Amino acid sequence: MAVPIGALDLAEVEPQEAALRIRSYADLRATPYRWPVPASLPTRQWLLGHWLLRGEVTAIIAPPGVGKSTIGTAMALCLASGQPLLGKPVHRGQQGVWIFNLEDGTDELERQLSASILFHDVGLDDCGDRLHLDSGLVQPLVTATEDRDGFMLAEDVFAQLARTIEERNISTVIVDPFVSSHAVRENSNEAIDAIVKRWKRLAQETGCAVVLVHHTKKLGGREATAEDGRGASALQGAARVVLPLNMMSEKEAEELGISDPLLRRSLVRIDDGKVSRAPAGGATWIKLEGQSLGNGAKGEQPDHVGVASLWQKPDVFHGLSPWHLYTVQQRLGEGEWRENVQAKNWVGHLVARVAGLSAENDKARIKALIRTWKKTGALAVEHRADKNGDDRPFVVVGTPVNPSEIGSRPHSARCGADGAEGAGGDPL
Repeated sequence: MAVPIGALDLAEVEPQEAALRIRSYADLRATPYRWPVPASLPTRQWLLGHWLLRGEVTAIIAPPGVGKSTIGTAMALCLASGQPLLGKPVHRGQQGVWIFNLEDGTDELERQLSASILFHDVGLDDCGDRLHLDSGLVQPLVTATEDRDGFMLAEDVFAQLARTIEERNISTVIVDPFVSSHAVRENSNEAIDAIVKRWKRLAQETGCAVVLVHHTKKLGGREATAEDGRGASALQGAARVVLPLNMMSEKEAEELGISDPLLRRSLVRIDDGKVSRAPAGGATWIKLEGQSLGNGAKGEQPDHVGVASLWQKPDVFHGLSPWHLYTVQQRLGEGEWRENVQAKNWVGHLVARVAGLSAENDKARIKALIRTWKKTGALAVEHRADKNGDDRPFVVVGTPVNPSEIGSRPHSARCGADGAEGAGGDPL
């Protein structure tokens, strides 16, 4: 049965008409607070980290090409297998999950899921019958329509969804993308709000989590936030959890010492853009990798399909100790070391030699080290004339390292050392 939008939202109705409708709701009553004992209240039923919650809607928002569907597939595999493949705890163990992709055909969806299964080394024994996969090209999903008479929710569709969720014991439904699950104006806050709240009612009635995957509006080169969903803002408003996805920026790569542009473009950050049912958490980094399906025959190349895996941010100080900074400071006084990375006597050459790095291959990491030491005051910049009399910025000692804090010189095989081979032919 379809429900007119007028019965759900009076915001756009004339005051007199609204008053008549309100009076017609004769069964509305104020419910006295029952004063439950706080310790007796049920806990929130988190399923995957603080991303997915029973009875609530999660929105995943990202620009095209960032890996929304790939990451959604990995989430589904986490739930079905009960394994924290993306670094988030699976609080309630193995769960039934339903991917309803409305853009791709069945063959492509099976390639995506099979690739993730191969990459993460899970199988039927791990997932049982808990994985469900459907294509909207085979089985359409239209939860709302709009015509000259107005907007209508497809209550019969939601009833079928609820029945399937309960019959198959499904804990999470992933709808990808949200825009393809209805046939209404995307910019209508009234309609989108009603649709999302109907999904939320479905989640509460069945005890499942609903994930709505959504595109961003045009961002003009800036990062996506929880407020950047395309069309009406009602989706972000009604969802209890909003997860914006962003590709690693050039600035972030530089700060982490990552110089390979291909690696940078494969890294995606998942932010807790809006988590109104739990404390805000830190970002999670995902690496998009390729997995061969091994399906080539008679010399045909096999398909390589994108998969999502957890990625840990590198520590630019890995293997280094106060001894390295102390040695850099000591050597600064023995020469003229420029701040400019293009200069032959760039201070990075000195850092490379002390740390056992290459000024060419490890340039991004060396720049990150120097930047951090300048921020902490261990290194400083001083302007003075070079040998030609031109004013140049030179790197000098800032706050000296206390010799009592450096300990013994680290073993060169582990931490790099003065004169390490990694520096190659760097000029000193």
